[in-house]
Amino acid sequence: MDKPEFIRLPKTGERCPYTGLSRTELNNLILPNAQNGRRPPVASVCLRKRGAVRGTRLIVFDSLIGHLHALAERQDTAANPTGRAA
Repeated sequence: MDKPEFIRLPKTGERCPYTGLSRTELNNLILPNAQNGRRPPVASVCLRKRGAVRGTRLIVFDSLIGHLHALAERQDTAANPTGRAA
């Protein structure tokens, strides 16, 4: 499967086919909220027609994957602060 540039949020009750994250978990990463200090760590864009209330939210795939890799790296560092192999 080729790497996409953008991905859509999964339907309610489904999970992202690339990461396994739920729609709610992805929304918490892409939308400003109290959990992320109103600064979403993952980039997204909203496509909507002028004057429309709703649109289609697309997640920048590289931003999502980069954020997940950074989380994994921080967790590895926290688990092994000396930097030596376990």
